[in-house]
Amino acid sequence: MGGRKNSLTPDEKALQDQSNFLPQKQLVFCLAIVALGQLISYMDQNGISTALPTIAADLDARDTISWAGTTSLLANTAFQMLYGRLSDIFGRKAIFISAILLLALGDLVCSLSTNAAMFYVFRGVAGIGSGGITNLAMIITSDIVSLEQRGKYQGIVGSMIGLGSVTGPFLASAFVERATWRAFFWMLAPSGVLVALAAFFFLPSKPPVTSFKEGMKKVDYLGVLTSSVGTIFLLIPISGGGAYFPWDSPMVISMLAIGGVFMILFVVVEWKFAKIPMMPVGVYRNPTIVILLAQCFILGAVYQSTVYYIPLYLQNAHQFSSIVSAALFASLAGIQALVSTLSGLFITHFKRYGIVIQFGFGTWTLGCGLALIFKKNTNPGIVVVPLLIMGIGIGCVFQPILVALQAHSSKARRAVIISIRNFNRSAGGACGLAVSAAVLQARLKSTLPLDYKYLADSTYALPDFRGGVPNGVLDAYMAASHLVFIVQVPLMGVCFLGSLLMKDRGLVRKEDQEADAQAQQGGQVTGPEVAGSSEPKTGS
Repeated sequence: MGGRKNSLTPDEKALQDQSNFLPQKQLVFCLAIVALGQLISYMDQNGISTALPTIAADLDARDTISWAGTTSLLANTAFQMLYGRLSDIFGRKAIFISAILLLALGDLVCSLSTNAAMFYVFRGVAGIGSGGITNLAMIITSDIVSLEQRGKYQGIVGSMIGLGSVTGPFLASAFVERATWRAFFWMLAPSGVLVALAAFFFLPSKPPVTSFKEGMKKVDYLGVLTSSVGTIFLLIPISGGGAYFPWDSPMVISMLAIGGVFMILFVVVEWKFAKIPMMPVGVYRNPTIVILLAQCFILGAVYQSTVYYIPLYLQNAHQFSSIVSAALFASLAGIQALVSTLSGLFITHFKRYGIVIQFGFGTWTLGCGLALIFKKNTNPGIVVVPLLIMGIGIGCVFQPILVALQAHSSKARRAVIISIRNFNRSAGGACGLAVSAAVLQARLKSTLPLDYKYLADSTYALPDFRGGVPNGVLDAYMAASHLVFIVQVPLMGVCFLGSLLMKDRGLVRKEDQEADAQAQQGGQVTGPEVAGSSEPKTGS
């Protein structure tokens, strides 16, 4: 296999085409199911950020609570690329349902956690499930609508990212203030089970053409092993270096070395040996795909840092309550949801995505720059303005980049390019959180008054000061948050420059038009049959 380039391997060609275009009524119903899964996933991911100070205090984990976000993102990242191929082999429906149930299980046990270690482990389980939901929601959407219509429908499904980012923090804050942080997870777990049941009974899918035993033989086990070890061994020291253990410690150096070696081995395995590679090396021969995937990594870093550190700035430097913090952050998430839908409609109408992505990164960069005006006494009305501008930019980027990647990829690699994109975004998010935590902590150590230097050990929560928080402490938290915001500006600037180099090839491709026409014809005949049939659809 050493000489293959962009061509598919024989085993890739033998994979079943799972395109299944549906009539309008059935399409809306199916999109509602995957959108609800996406909504629960992002409520889980982003809602927890406003509850972290309370969770840290309750579990006596002020010094380590950042691992709640890190373990979730780390687990999410380690399994991202696997989901695309698993769904190619075993069918979208079975993997989608499995991912939702994993998230529900993780949330349930998080609610029952009695110590920090238990909580972090099951945040990791929830992260694995959440990554699968995000992947499969996008993959299923690409199966049931044509590339030309994909912008509109993926924009609508993608709006759940913003909606989940709005409702999640609100609900978490309400539970924290009115009841207990555990109730937030008590709500999410059964909600996930209900969505899984709806998917089992009503989500159409083509039955697999191979048995479970044959499918298991097709899994790229060597790729799974090398990528998982490489990802975990790289991200753990990156996330904890400088905060929980010194950068020059033998453990950090050893883990980075092992992680780097295994990631190199992973690339070799995918290039030379894998029959059905999780990450076909040939996709990187397209310069536009390289630019888009690099942007996904960077935007993941900035977005995840924003989700965690804007609420932190509002609660610590501003001394707002968690509910007020959630209300202010809702301005970003709400406009993101709206613009995501509108940008999808624009792409579908004009068949162009390049201008949307360029506008999105330009606007996001502007919003990050305007965030530098934030002070510890900035009027809340002023705080909202940069958040709104960032939200517009994010809404013009998240789903349009996905459409662009699919426009530059072969139809047979649709699922795998989505998984690679999500892997890059998740890896970027994990690195972004780690860098932001390191920057915040270093700044706190240098600016906190001498008597309060110990607060730098806890980047997520301030202790209860009787009589009010000293001004010197508030100034230190403001200076630390400001430095985090500064780091974000050049990163988004690089993404904007990259968007100017990206080639927009439009949405009309002859090879896809022919394949989509066949899928459209097949979907009109078999779609309602599949959805309404009482025949078993296991493995679909």
